[in-house]
Amino acid sequence: MITIKKFVENINYYFPDHSHNSPWELVEQLGGILLKVIAGLSYEYHIEGNIAIHKKAVVEKNVSFKGIIIISENCFVGANSYLRGPILLGKNVTIGPGAEIKQSFISDNSIVAHFNYIGNSIIGQNINFEAGSICANHYNERENKQISVKYKDVVYLTNSEKFGSLIGDHSKIGANAVLSPGTILVKNTIVKRLELIQQLKE
Repeated sequence: MITIKKFVENINYYFPDHSHNSPWELVEQLGGILLKVIAGLSYEYHIEGNIAIHKKAVVEKNVSFKGIIIISENCFVGANSYLRGPILLGKNVTIGPGAEIKQSFISDNSIVAHFNYIGNSIIGQNINFEAGSICANHYNERENKQISVKYKDVVYLTNSEKFGSLIGDHSKIGANAVLSPGTILVKNTIVKRLELIQQLKE
């Protein structure tokens, strides 16, 4: 079994009722979970519809929001980035200019540099994505698009065609690296620049 807490230490803080879920289950259920969270947020957030932005967060010009989104305290969202919810950004998260985030949780103190794409993923604390790196979430090239993940030589079926990565705390992703759908990275992983991570072949 893949236990998210082994990868992301503070998962229970953000998802106390769901941390037992598999990573792909949590990603799939993220929208409904965040709607309940928004309903209980304090005056410290500016809430408009299904978008909640902490008053101490900084959002630059021309950022596009779509869907259910929570941006926590001291986050920075760079100009021209695109956030397609459901998305939860933990405390002190940085999203660089021109980045795109889709249906993901990014935990505290993580940095996603400019021109990155992260789709349907769970990103731990203190992660650094250099520019141009990709968390792919869909097998465009395969006839069978169902995503499986491999962890400790065990293959798990997600029963989904959309799942990106689970990245453990304190990992570093180099510039222009690509994490294939279903990537599982333990804590303190270093992915080199231009590296392709593909844990399962077709």
